[in-house]
Amino acid sequence: MNGSEIYRRLIGLIEERVLKPGDRLREADLAEEFGVSRTPIREGLKRLEAQGLAVHEPNRGMVVPTLDHGQINEVYFMREVLEGTAAGLAAKHASRPEIEILQDLVEADRKRIADKEGLVRSNREFHRRLCLASHNRYLVDQIEHLRLSLILMAGTTLDTPERRETAVEEHAAIVEAIAEGDCTAAETAARRHISHAHKTRLQQN
Repeated sequence: MNGSEIYRRLIGLIEERVLKPGDRLREADLAEEFGVSRTPIREGLKRLEAQGLAVHEPNRGMVVPTLDHGQINEVYFMREVLEGTAAGLAAKHASRPEIEILQDLVEADRKRIADKEGLVRSNREFHRRLCLASHNRYLVDQIEHLRLSLILMAGTTLDTPERRETAVEEHAAIVEAIAEGDCTAAETAARRHISHAHKTRLQQN
């Protein structure tokens, strides 16, 4: 197992909340857990640190960081800008099959409002597909980098059935604007969706 594989495994553990903000990332413990030497662990931790998913703390060493109020605001501000731009570009560049996939996701999600975990997974897929539909690889890369910061936040903004239902209908509005080729409406709908998620996130903290 090389450093890249360790990096992906560590991201998975953070995303699954096996590793939580504040947890120590000790090379010796991780090497034993993964059954490898410290060299690939060190490489994986360096990549994690470069992405902002690990930080050095005095007397504790490497830990999974905790985002403060200001950092949460910064992440959501950038999400609104970048994903709004992605939706606007998707209205211009998305192919018919890409639009149909987004429409299918919305219809499927309307039937799984009660399934929180299922909707959380589908929500990630919707946003991934939306970004890909922008047909701008640099924008996709920036949004993926930002997405990694989201995994440091506890819980989900889709905790309540009311928010889940509202979020799905916000997705529907984004897709409708994309299907109509309305760049302005698509960007506005996406920015509104992220803004509502931002408000929900702040209410949870």
